This record gives sequence, structure tokens and C-alpha cells, in this order.
Amino acid sequence: MGTYIILALVLALLQIWIIPMMLNLKNMDYLISNRDEVVEDSDSILLVRSRKAYANLQESLPAFLALALLSMIMSVDVTNAACWWLVFRVAHGVCYLAGIAYVRTLAWFGALGSLIAMALQLI
Repeated sequence: MGTYIILALVLALLQIWIIPMMLNLKNMDYLISNRDEVVEDSDSILLVRSRKAYANLQESLPAFLALALLSMIMSVDVTNAACWWLVFRVAHGVCYLAGIAYVRTLAWFGALGSLIAMALQLI
């Protein structure tokens, strides 16, 4: 289970920091500065989509981490559902960046279903 927690945190690092930074390289001086001044972001649709994707991940990640830690404390094996949550969240992020709306929504529902499955196994 610890592996899935680490992979989820790597996904968060990618979606929250690395991908948006790579899409906003024109402001690299600002990104490595003290950020004392306001800077205009790139108007890139990919940057906007990446920020929406990580905002969505921030809504789901705490529940995943709580359920994963509870499963470790309670010695309940929820690795299958955790694996599927991770797969669906990666698919969601990719679909968000690519602008594939309906598949993205299905991936979101899949991730939600995985969280529900994890919770039900803990009851």
C-alpha cells in the first residue's frame, strides 16, 4: 500500500508543480525568484487545463490518502481499488490536458468509484 501512496504523491507533484512549470517556462525567472512581484501567466490553454486538473486532484487526493492510511492501520488490503484509483487519476489528468471531455468524466467517475470501493472494504 505504501507504494500506491508514494505513486499518488508523485502524481500530485507532477500535476501540481512539474507540468504547470514546464508549460510556463517563459516565466522561469519568476518561478525561481522570491516572487515579490505579480507576473502574468502564459495564456496557454494547456496551462489552464493543467491547473484545473490539479485543482480536481486536490479534491480527491486527501480522501485517497486517508483511506490508504486507514487500510494500513486496520490491516485491510485495498490495493486493488487503490491501483485503479491511481490509473483513473492518471487517465483523468491526461484527458484533461488533451481536452477529451467525456473520457475525462468517465475517469473521474472511475476514481470516485475506487474511493467508494476502498471505503466499503474498510467498513
